[in-house]
Amino acid sequence: MAYIDYYQVLGVDKTASQDDIKKAFRKLARKYHPDLNPNDATAKDKFQAINEANEVLSDPEKRKKYDEYGEHWKHADEFEAQKRARQQAGAGGFGGFGGTGFSGQGGAGFGTDGGGTYWYSSDGQEFSGSNAGGFSDFFEQMFGHRTRGGGGANTGFRGQDFHTDLNLSLRDAAQTHKQILTVNGKNVRITIPAGVANGQVIKLKGYGGEGINGGPAGDLYITFVIAEDPVFKRLDNDLYVGVEIDLYTALLGGEKLVDTLEGQVKLKVKPETQNGTKVRLKGKGFPVYKKEGQSGDLIVTYSVKLPTNLTEQQKEMFRKIQSMN
Repeated sequence: MAYIDYYQVLGVDKTASQDDIKKAFRKLARKYHPDLNPNDATAKDKFQAINEANEVLSDPEKRKKYDEYGEHWKHADEFEAQKRARQQAGAGGFGGFGGTGFSGQGGAGFGTDGGGTYWYSSDGQEFSGSNAGGFSDFFEQMFGHRTRGGGGANTGFRGQDFHTDLNLSLRDAAQTHKQILTVNGKNVRITIPAGVANGQVIKLKGYGGEGINGGPAGDLYITFVIAEDPVFKRLDNDLYVGVEIDLYTALLGGEKLVDTLEGQVKLKVKPETQNGTKVRLKGKGFPVYKKEGQSGDLIVTYSVKLPTNLTEQQKEMFRKIQSMN
């Protein structure tokens, strides 16, 4: 992943105070907010970059890691674990074990006999290595994931995770379909299940940055961004749609064609239907994620349109009806 200078994004110096960062963020956020720039296609990307920079620099701990490790700041804990491992190795390791690897008895330091390879995951919970003198099994039991290495002792690190947004329409999100993404110059073909939600994140294991010194690749995290639909409003798995009916249909009843995701259906309108009346169509809503054949409901809200430009004769008719009540 290319290096992004968060200080440059916010337009502040590396010595900027937290107050300076906060002021710069607020100023730029107002300037590039997508709602205030509907005709600027680049505003959304700039706004996301500003938010990302602020998220890191406004957090003292994240900022410290970023200042020290730059684009690899998310792996700071792994680098620190490596340092501690080397310090322990130089101090003679854990001690008390025969053979090579842990203690001064073997003299080779922490976890290697000169031919071991170890790697850490981003959360620091995975560690693997190979070791002579009977310690391979011990490492595997303690930390899992043993890998064979040759040559000198190397410490491998997990590759960086990649994050990307995938924009979908509501109707695309309602259908299982395949799509090709280009990530870091590589094409990744994925199957998108019907029913994904706006903001939902999925992980593709091993599709992130390449590992260092034989470490495993990072993961790819995809966030679905579903645009608002001009017809339907989605709430969980239910869809809402407004349907306009004229006064005469509302009073006397009739039929009305209503849009669904699968096409139009004909609804019977009951006589004396009031403005704002809701009708629920079972199973005509949004597909339920990873539950084939299941869908939410479609809620139809009737809006009664009053007639305009009435003739004198029509007005007189309504006056007669009014006088009868």
